[in-house]
Amino acid sequence: MFEHIERVPGDAILGLIEAFKKDTNPQKVDLGVGVYRDAHGNTPVMRAVKEAEARLLSNETTKTYIGSHGAPAYGGVVLPMVLGAGSPVLEANRASATQSPGGTGALRLAADFIATQLPGRGIWVSDPTWPNHHGIFTAAGIELHKYPYVDPDNRLDFNGMLGALKKIPEGDVVVLHACCHNPTGFDLSPSQWQQVLEVVKERQLLPLIDFAYQGFGAGLDEDAYGVRLFAEQLDEVIITSSCSKNFGIYCERTGCLIMVAKDSEQMENIRSQVAIVARENYSNPPAHGGAIVSEILHDAELSAMWREELTEMRDRINTLRRDFVEALKPYGLAEKYACVAEQRGMFSYTGLTPDQVDRLRDEFGIYMVRSGRANVAGFSQENLPYLAKAIAAVND
Repeated sequence: MFEHIERVPGDAILGLIEAFKKDTNPQKVDLGVGVYRDAHGNTPVMRAVKEAEARLLSNETTKTYIGSHGAPAYGGVVLPMVLGAGSPVLEANRASATQSPGGTGALRLAADFIATQLPGRGIWVSDPTWPNHHGIFTAAGIELHKYPYVDPDNRLDFNGMLGALKKIPEGDVVVLHACCHNPTGFDLSPSQWQQVLEVVKERQLLPLIDFAYQGFGAGLDEDAYGVRLFAEQLDEVIITSSCSKNFGIYCERTGCLIMVAKDSEQMENIRSQVAIVARENYSNPPAHGGAIVSEILHDAELSAMWREELTEMRDRINTLRRDFVEALKPYGLAEKYACVAEQRGMFSYTGLTPDQVDRLRDEFGIYMVRSGRANVAGFSQENLPYLAKAIAAVND
């Protein structure tokens, strides 16, 4: 039965990992894999996470199932982190949290919910967007469309985006990145969020806000601006949140699907349907990552430690962005790549062409996705001079 099955190309980023490992260049640089790295190139375990895990190990009494919606304690800390401690949405019991295997799992829950409960609705994603958005929504059987996001000069094309949103059929779903847009790093300003909100209201669109990098842009609350605006101003919003990144627990796969409904009764109806979707996907989510997050956010000391560490990570990335542009000044390229300092989060849409990316890999051992997306956390004070020299060479 398997004889007709063909081999397909592997994931591009996974292929970069293998190629990077085999490269013997002592100055090689990995800017492809989307994880945070410190100044030494490591993805460390946060101090708050270590302490939380020690407490969990000491106090854990069971390994039983936690239910399709996950641990209530996890939802109890994620909802105010995302929507705000004094959120009127939470006071009105309009929001429901479902623990998921990472933000990816939350997106798949959202996709299956849309496919089963809102059949025939199309879904619109930014061009470009995180590549797995395409796979997740298409696999759920939803018709996928694109709206413009970046112009030919590698700038945020907000006018193009807004114009396209105004033409989306009423009732369709539009995917928005809350902050730290992946892969571009271009985020919306508060005034731009307000303009998008007005179009969403006018066209009666259903927003699905992907919130994968809370805390990596400007701050935990600042990054949630668009999410909270939409949740408070609209009757219905879908939010997919991830704690895998901002707690540095990538391998624990810790996410959350947040459904916002018109009122508490409608929310309970939706919650019952999401439970079925979760049950059919994986039955119960993994418990450990959510337990870590709950332990940290329920404890003032651990919470303060985690916020301090997250601030250090964010500040390091933002400093590296500015230093990268500074390193290009001697080559007359600072203005061309000034956008890197303006972007937010771990990723940057550098504007490098596929041919330039290939040259960086083949001639200098610098690895990134061929779209020109670079993981800024892969920069370091040590490799920035080498990076700048290499980029100048491929810009000749």
